[in-house]
Amino acid sequence: MEQQAMERVKCLIIGSGPAGYTAAIYAARANLKPLLYQGIQPGGQLTITTHVENYPGYPEGKMGPEIMVDFEKQAARMGADIRYGLATKVDFSGDIHKVQIDDHTWIEAETVIISTGASAKWLGLPSEQRLNGYGVSACAVCDGFFFRGKDVSIVGAGDTACEEAIYLSNIATKVHMIVRKGEGGMRASKIMQQRVKDNPKIQIHWNSEPVEVLGEKTVTGVRIKDNQSGETKDLDVSAMFVAIGHHPNSDIFKEFIDTDETGYINTQPGTSKTNVPGVFAAGDVQDKIYRQAVTAAGSGCMAALDAERYLAAKES
Repeated sequence: MEQQAMERVKCLIIGSGPAGYTAAIYAARANLKPLLYQGIQPGGQLTITTHVENYPGYPEGKMGPEIMVDFEKQAARMGADIRYGLATKVDFSGDIHKVQIDDHTWIEAETVIISTGASAKWLGLPSEQRLNGYGVSACAVCDGFFFRGKDVSIVGAGDTACEEAIYLSNIATKVHMIVRKGEGGMRASKIMQQRVKDNPKIQIHWNSEPVEVLGEKTVTGVRIKDNQSGETKDLDVSAMFVAIGHHPNSDIFKEFIDTDETGYINTQPGTSKTNVPGVFAAGDVQDKIYRQAVTAAGSGCMAALDAERYLAAKES
């Protein structure tokens, strides 16, 4: 009985960041009548980014949430069916793919585009949460520009943290790099570690971790604790960038979809195709290198075109 009651669609899109909405725009224009579920964070990571200046077409810059409203309106105008709901389970074992929404409704789909994104890992400090978007950021490339000529801090010890520290050193006056372990405990490759150590504008604080982000309305400093001595000191900075990694939102797909060791979905090079025919992945859930809104949008376009071609080949 439940099987008969299932809704059947040509194209189901899971997630609503730049990748999901762009896929919806292209799929709707191809007459695939896409159904998009917005997921836990409608609009994706851009909704927690304040001022976006690096997305083409907005010469004066624009607030992240406003850009995502524009994306949603465009997808809806093209005819995409946009709904609020969270994919909680999938069954990709057959030719027709099944996706459960909010633990109760099952949707049958001829093609599925996974654009569930990745979530930044945070330190878990209440002050970090309160000042997120007001000097606390998980993306130096997105937000570093706003702190030109100021002192900033970055938390992390991997390649991404080192790359972002070097990036920030070209913008900021000084970069305080906060590393939880001692000199031998840095996860970054040796060449990246050396570049950071050789950079006169980067000061590394070893065996240190932030205990509080200071400031009422914007970041005015970061209090760090030496985890060897227990001593605390305040760094006078205007921003704290958190670069301790991202977690791709791919857990519900892992029974069927191949991922790398950190959970990013593997796609065939130059395409959005996963190991399951008819299932495609776009945006940050499959991209751990670039992680920008514009690259996510581009891969959403690819996924819709791949889905359209897959369906055309099946019907011919």
